[in-house]
Amino acid sequence: MDVKKCVIIGSGPAGYTAAIYAARANMDPVMYTGAEPGGQLMITTEVENYPGYPDGVQGPQMMEDFRKQAERFETEVNYNMVQGVDFSGDVHKLTLDNGEEVLAHSVIIATGASAKWLGLPSEKKFMNKGVSACAVCDGFFFKGKEVAVVGGGDTAAEEASYLSKLCPTVHLLVRRDEMRASKIMQERVLNSKAIKVHWNTEAQEIIGNGEVTGMKIVNNQTQETSEIPISGFFVAIGHTPNTGIFKDLLKMDESGYILTEGKSTLTNIPGVFASGDAQDHVYRQAVTAAGTGCKAALDAERYLVSKGIL
Repeated sequence: MDVKKCVIIGSGPAGYTAAIYAARANMDPVMYTGAEPGGQLMITTEVENYPGYPDGVQGPQMMEDFRKQAERFETEVNYNMVQGVDFSGDVHKLTLDNGEEVLAHSVIIATGASAKWLGLPSEKKFMNKGVSACAVCDGFFFKGKEVAVVGGGDTAAEEASYLSKLCPTVHLLVRRDEMRASKIMQERVLNSKAIKVHWNTEAQEIIGNGEVTGMKIVNNQTQETSEIPISGFFVAIGHTPNTGIFKDLLKMDESGYILTEGKSTLTNIPGVFASGDAQDHVYRQAVTAAGTGCKAALDAERYLVSKGIL
């Protein structure tokens, strides 16, 4: 069976950037995009913070540009999903959703992470119309407007603090009578005049007419409901890394993010490299994901050279 020099699992900024660098290094990369080609950017409308797009760009268009650039250098892009992996030998084995097996000398993981949602029907209805899971990505669009953030951990505290520099009032909905965030982040939230914390409070519904105009909330102790006018609704209850198929094979943290060696993309398995949001729970930006995709391709190239494959 033919052994590929480099297989990339997943797409998005990390995967496509890895493909561009790998292809230019004569690694003949083969990409399997999975169920969501382009990753989280495919559900993002206006992207204004990625260099090279002075007028901004729609997320799906941006990923289309990345894909075209990768294919220009003859990356083989497949839309299958990798359902299983075997990293026990020098040659790595991947099993696709159609039952096909693929062998590879090196594997770059770029499977990303998925935002956790509340499960409200109105979340989908107003996605990119006022509902977001990334304040750093979308907060600028709500400058000068009232917004809400849902969550009680560090992510929510960071999102609320970021938005407080742009918005006159940030309503932080915490479903318990205390936050899970670190002490320093809690102090930052509680000391901000722009952040109003609603304790023991959950969102019942997001209200709007084409775009978000408000939210209905409920106090889960008194069961009292109320409506608050807002323009933006940010869900900050965490992300789930898409790394399930690598469990018990690769070293991960307690949340499932793949651990890499130092500043590299090397995993605990030789020839397997991790990039993007699958290993980054701190920054989670398109530009940082692209950077790690570049690093993964360079690390994989050095590995293949050391093995005499390149």
